[in-house]
Amino acid sequence: MKKTLYLKFILAYFIFGVFSFIIVSVFVPNMTKEHLVREKAEALYSEATLISNTYATGLYTSETDLETVKTQLDFLAVYLDSTIRIINPSGRLVLDTNVPLNVEEVVMIENFDPTATAGSYYMVNDFFGSFDSEMLSVFAPITSNYMVKGYVVIHCDMNDIQASCNSMLNISYITMVILLLLSLIILIFFTEMVYIPLRKITYATEQYAAGNMHYEFQVESDDEIGYLAVCLNYMASQIASAEDDQKKFVANVSHDFRSPLTSIRGYLEAMIDGTIPPEQHEKYLGIVLNETERLTNLTNSLLTLNNLNTKGMMLNRTDFNINQIIRNTAASFEGTCRKKTIAIELVLTGDEMYVNADKDRIQQVLYNLIDNAIKFSHHDSVIRVETSLKKNKLFVSVKDTGIGIPKEDLKLIWDRFYKSDLSRGKDKKGTGLGLSIVKEIINCHNEHINVISTEGVGSEFIFSLPLSAKNDEED
Repeated sequence: MKKTLYLKFILAYFIFGVFSFIIVSVFVPNMTKEHLVREKAEALYSEATLISNTYATGLYTSETDLETVKTQLDFLAVYLDSTIRIINPSGRLVLDTNVPLNVEEVVMIENFDPTATAGSYYMVNDFFGSFDSEMLSVFAPITSNYMVKGYVVIHCDMNDIQASCNSMLNISYITMVILLLLSLIILIFFTEMVYIPLRKITYATEQYAAGNMHYEFQVESDDEIGYLAVCLNYMASQIASAEDDQKKFVANVSHDFRSPLTSIRGYLEAMIDGTIPPEQHEKYLGIVLNETERLTNLTNSLLTLNNLNTKGMMLNRTDFNINQIIRNTAASFEGTCRKKTIAIELVLTGDEMYVNADKDRIQQVLYNLIDNAIKFSHHDSVIRVETSLKKNKLFVSVKDTGIGIPKEDLKLIWDRFYKSDLSRGKDKKGTGLGLSIVKEIINCHNEHINVISTEGVGSEFIFSLPLSAKNDEED
């Protein structure tokens, strides 16, 4: 993954800043100025209309004199911070609040045209050349007897409006800067909370893809990214553990295959080259046969485990009498038990007890557990196989009084090829896969198996099975 996401985000932030600046610099000033001009024009027009209907009309109807009107308008001009004029339709200046009253002096505004406003009531210019700068000029006609006698014109300096506009623009610029700073904070948060964790996750995936499953990383976050990081770490640890198990598995398989093969080859070579005399061939051929049997058992166990791992949930579940399976399995060890003078005691619940499980697999579980119990039991001892009912489950117990299992080995006995130090001398033909197969079979049935063991006292294996509805029918 290239480092483009962060650059895209930075580019988006830069484009946002540029467009914000363009909008504030180009569009906002004109819009603000037009708004202020229109707002000021409306206010001045209201004043101009009021003057037209009062002072100016009275002036043309001789109800008041020019000096009185001039005095009133001077005060009003100061209040409005504007210039107030009364102009005849011909362009003659009747009154101007900016200059003293002089009735003898005739002042004309050249090219005066009240229609120049183009249907509006105000204009923005130098008012027909009578001002040196742009002015906002508002017109209000003075009418009498339905005739226009003159115009009240109020002028406001555009510099004042521009100053107000600039003040408002300063607010806009400050607002824009604040928004950019806020967005910069968002960018910083994005960097710390999204981008950096994402880069850690990306680098970790690159390490995992390269085969470094032991690489660990940490993301301090409680959101989805943190959860993703935890899941990736867990996935990598599981894969690393699986790889370690696979290496250990290959090493164990190689060791367990190499030992009997070495023995077989050694004995055969010794018989061929005459090191072992012909009269002892039968003895050593028996040893070779035992080693081949050990290899056969190891191969069969490996195939069984492989089938359970790949097709663990595909069980041939049927309702069968578990008591009969226990009796048959125990009977198959009659010869072995006779050699070690071991008795198998069966304590079964009822004459018949039906469970729902894979009959062949459960028989294999019983065979492995009883076989282990016999291997590690002392001569003249008793192995007890017992069943009991609890909460719609049948619990099967295989208990011996043999060498037991050390406490530190209890969690390891389910591992493939594992043999405790106490069992190595007694389990000459064992592959270390028996209990692994038992565990896999019980797990495939969604049931549990536990072990209780004390070193030097004995061991008890207990597993559960689901009861069959056939028991109710029998009742």
